[in-house]
Amino acid sequence: MEDKHSTHSLVTRFIFEDLDVCGAIVQLTETWQQMCAERGYAPLAMALLGEMAAVAAVVGSNLKVPGRVTFQTRGDGPLSLLVVDCEQNAGQLLLRGMARHADSLAAAPPCELLGDGNLLFSLQTADTRQPYQSHVLLDGDSIAHIFEQFMSQSAQQPTRFWLFADEQQAAGLFLQVMPAREHAEAVDPDGWHRVQQLAATIKRQELQLPATQLLERLFVEDNLRVFPPLPVHYHCPRDEDKVRSMLVTLGHEEVAAILAEQGEIIIRDEICNHEYRFGAGIIEELFPSAGQILH
Repeated sequence: MEDKHSTHSLVTRFIFEDLDVCGAIVQLTETWQQMCAERGYAPLAMALLGEMAAVAAVVGSNLKVPGRVTFQTRGDGPLSLLVVDCEQNAGQLLLRGMARHADSLAAAPPCELLGDGNLLFSLQTADTRQPYQSHVLLDGDSIAHIFEQFMSQSAQQPTRFWLFADEQQAAGLFLQVMPAREHAEAVDPDGWHRVQQLAATIKRQELQLPATQLLERLFVEDNLRVFPPLPVHYHCPRDEDKVRSMLVTLGHEEVAAILAEQGEIIIRDEICNHEYRFGAGIIEELFPSAGQILH
């Protein structure tokens, strides 16, 4: 099965030339729809997963060294798990994610749906052996507020998100104060407050506009430097070799016992929504009678 890629999902980064403020617009369409295809998510779960996917794409686009960021919320609410990871690779972003929730979700604030729990942030780059990980309490009454709190603490710079998601699109606007540049405060001491007020006027339908057009509409009097957009692709290919390697590590006896009891081995890759099935023939493939183990 080929991995499906989207070319109409983008993250567009920008900075205010005369302020110590940077930002990004994230617009996920086909990529987001592919992530949710055949999942049967409740609309409330889909909305929160989409908002977190937008955040992950923004953070992935800002990595100074190519790598993978993962965000995971795990709590005791009916929406018990949200996971999104975003890998920056060769000038593009590779995104995947999933939600786990109760059979039905009653309308409730996000904090009640997620419940008491933690937000996990993980960063893995090519030049680190072990990923950097950080755990914080789920603190906030929305996905935007949770991540504003988290990023303001971790980056130690004030941060704002405006996020929107439904079955068609996951999108948002991100703003963050940069380390103060020389004379920026003298040019516009109220700049951060002002651009927040302008950003707060954004409407869901405006996030369907080209990013440059939207920025011109929102910040008409500001001098912006807009960077080339990064494409975002849904990336969740099947990996049967990895699954077979996992079965090898279980050993001949355990694999044989599972087959004897169940007739086949079924392994579910929940984050990518793939299913792997193996019949009795897998024993001979993985553990040949000659005693060699195939890798």
